[in-house]
Amino acid sequence: MRSISLILLLFCSHLLSRAAEAVPAKKHWAYVKPVAPAFPVVKGKKWCRNGIDYFVADRLEKEKLPPSPEADRPTLLRRVTLDLIGLPPTLAEVDAFVHDKSPDAYDKVVARLLASPHYGERWARPWLDLARYADTKGYEADRPRSIWPYRDWVINALNADMPFTEFTIEQIAGDLLPNATREQKVATGFHRNTMNNEEGGTDDEEFRHYAIVDRVNTTMSVWMGTTMACAQCHNHKYDPLSNQEYYQLYAILNQTVDHDSNDEEPVLKLPTDGEKKESGKLQADMDRLDKEFNTTNALAVQAAWEQQLTMTNNATNAIKLPEAVQKVLAVKTAARNQEQNIELWKSAQGVAPELRVNRTAWVEAHDRHFKLDKTIVRTLVYQELPREKKRETHILIRGNFLDKGAVVTPGVPAVFHPLHDDLPPNRLALARWLVDPENPLTARVFVNRMWEQIFGRGLVETVEDFGSQSEPPTHPALLDWLATEFMRQGWSVKKLHRLIVTSATYRQSSRVSPASLQQDPGNRLFSRGPRVRLEAEMIRDQALAVSGLLSQKIGGPSVMPPQPDGLWQVVYSNESWKTSEGENKYRRGLYTFWRRTNPYPSMTTFDAPSREFCVTKRSRSNTPLQALTTLNDPAFVEAAQGLARRILATKE
Repeated sequence: MRSISLILLLFCSHLLSRAAEAVPAKKHWAYVKPVAPAFPVVKGKKWCRNGIDYFVADRLEKEKLPPSPEADRPTLLRRVTLDLIGLPPTLAEVDAFVHDKSPDAYDKVVARLLASPHYGERWARPWLDLARYADTKGYEADRPRSIWPYRDWVINALNADMPFTEFTIEQIAGDLLPNATREQKVATGFHRNTMNNEEGGTDDEEFRHYAIVDRVNTTMSVWMGTTMACAQCHNHKYDPLSNQEYYQLYAILNQTVDHDSNDEEPVLKLPTDGEKKESGKLQADMDRLDKEFNTTNALAVQAAWEQQLTMTNNATNAIKLPEAVQKVLAVKTAARNQEQNIELWKSAQGVAPELRVNRTAWVEAHDRHFKLDKTIVRTLVYQELPREKKRETHILIRGNFLDKGAVVTPGVPAVFHPLHDDLPPNRLALARWLVDPENPLTARVFVNRMWEQIFGRGLVETVEDFGSQSEPPTHPALLDWLATEFMRQGWSVKKLHRLIVTSATYRQSSRVSPASLQQDPGNRLFSRGPRVRLEAEMIRDQALAVSGLLSQKIGGPSVMPPQPDGLWQVVYSNESWKTSEGENKYRRGLYTFWRRTNPYPSMTTFDAPSREFCVTKRSRSNTPLQALTTLNDPAFVEAAQGLARRILATKE
């Protein structure tokens, strides 16, 4: 009997496996291109203000749960103002809205906020987490870098409502666009935000590899909500992403000039018109002086005084050269930089008097040029390798950059649509592939992230993962409708935000009714308005705003508001925290200098990340340190004093 049972079991197992083979595997919902669904028929049609509400109402009716009433006007104004510009409304704005009885009063408020220059500041904040933006290089020395022009580019692009397609293309491949503008090159700082290791003895190629890995993982996480990092060492365990496909993406991003070096080249200089004019005049002076010096005997004289300098530096000689000159002489002539040559030429004046007149003028001109060059703003940018220097990319066994496997060609995962045939498989092709209407994920991932920012919870709760292990969407049809509507409206982020904040769903009161608490404790059905705690930067901004101290200045270099002493006592670095003065002391949190190994402490207390890596969603914690920070931090104490002065002035 046991033998017969075993035979029957094996036979049934065989039939089931054959049946499974005969039925093609169903594609995961997130890998199927979204199609705009029809609005569901709902009983509460009068409640609906736009398409969002039909889908929310349909789910609420199925759960036999009524929506909440609309929030009162002061609450609604505060909510939408914080959501769209990250600042609280003024008393005058509250009064104006409360007393405006026109039917489009709220629409006018939304239009005003979307047009505000502070809109770009508020929405740059989550994007900078994705871009792992920081003012330092990371790793142990964590020295400063200049990349704040990229942060300002993000603010300006959002304020201008740049279509998300262009916003994507310029950040990943702005330098590859025909006749790329300065701004399009600045935009490529997105992937230059990777860390740079200056520690002595490290392998530059190893850390260049780590930077490319970070760029692959970040690209797929930001635009596709895909955990591509899982395929770095082996085939993805859950999603149809192979180890080979990982390195095909790697191959696309492996063709740029930048590497793990101290100078962080390539760097784009951004001189002002005045600096350009002065630099041009100095260059003309230097060219003239060079021409005057290049006489028949110039090379012989130059060799003579350098030889004399070397002799003077001899240990047996009584004359001892300054240490700075000794260091320069130890460097081969061809390897000396401009600053070292100037140091040497200055010393030459006493050794070779015949050169003094020309050399003095030459050195002075170069000195002025060097000092001017130091004042010019720089920012890190992308630059593609020339065709003859293209790198060969291999599969790296278990992710080890020293253990090379088979050669791979650039490509994208086969589960998605292919790259365009009319483009070489480079970063520009990848960027256009990401925002192709055939891409099933980019629009879904982006609208879900915007929904999460406003409601505190995404339609797909795992905003970082749309794969087979993700949470299923609470409202699948709404997610697809938002994604297709976003594309239909030209990938306009402002129109998407307008759609969300003008919906009846958004305008609900956030008060929790007994029925809502029982049936929808986590507000997954959106049976009430959002009630989301302010983020680190917004907490600071609100305190400064109500105190009357907040600077309205937009853009510019990062600033250093007061922080506790002693936090920057770093062995490997001479940098110190120099507290900003004047209005720079009261800038928005967005502009605070961001050191990866030691972020601004009060923001860290309120869950701000280090930005060493891409962060798609900040954690939300609740600790005693947060209360203590608002009670004792100098910035909050000063804000409280400012608010008290405003109240006293109002009473008078």
